[in-house]
Amino acid sequence: MINVGNDWQPLFDIEQNKPYYLELRRFLKAEYSTKTVYPPMGEIFRAFVLTGFKDTKVVIVGQDPYHEPGQAMGLSFSVREDIQEPPSLQNIHAEIEAEGVGGGPWSSDLTRWARQGVLLLNSTLTVVAHRAASHAGKGWETFTDNAIMALGDDDRPKVFMLWGSYARSKKALIHNTHHLILESAHPSPLSAYRGFFGNGHFKACNDFLARTGQTPIAW
Repeated sequence: MINVGNDWQPLFDIEQNKPYYLELRRFLKAEYSTKTVYPPMGEIFRAFVLTGFKDTKVVIVGQDPYHEPGQAMGLSFSVREDIQEPPSLQNIHAEIEAEGVGGGPWSSDLTRWARQGVLLLNSTLTVVAHRAASHAGKGWETFTDNAIMALGDDDRPKVFMLWGSYARSKKALIHNTHHLILESAHPSPLSAYRGFFGNGHFKACNDFLARTGQTPIAW
């Protein structure tokens, strides 16, 4: 059983005993033992480990991990510094620079965001090498949807950044009006010019955090 070492543990304890999760666990054991699966098993829940429930101020929802060697590290949109920066992340960086809210030297490793309270959450937490969305529909969405609902039900004001139609579908899980929901096109090169560039999300996020007595994010 997974122990994340922080206040996400109650949710993990509940979910890990449900039939869907037990089936997902069996599926993952078989997949990891017979195929190349990303991220490494020890990094599957890295987003939760780095960003506790009560520490979460911002949620950035991705769809599934990067599926090429060395890319996935358990945080949506993030890659380590020795890995070529994916186009979506390049566009995120460009938007941050355009908004004038950069928080120091840029790094493709977004661990620094996670440690400031940004939950970098993919909806599906694993993927087979070279096969995008190959673990979709296996149970991960139930787990991560329940995490999003728990955050949405919490009264501490949060910012949910929902980029692209898939992420925007998660708006239905967030009912508490204390939160700020920011929606736009996805930062992918296929859609960034259709509403991601110029969305002002990073500044809007920090303005909201400041208004609600929270420390803005050093992007």
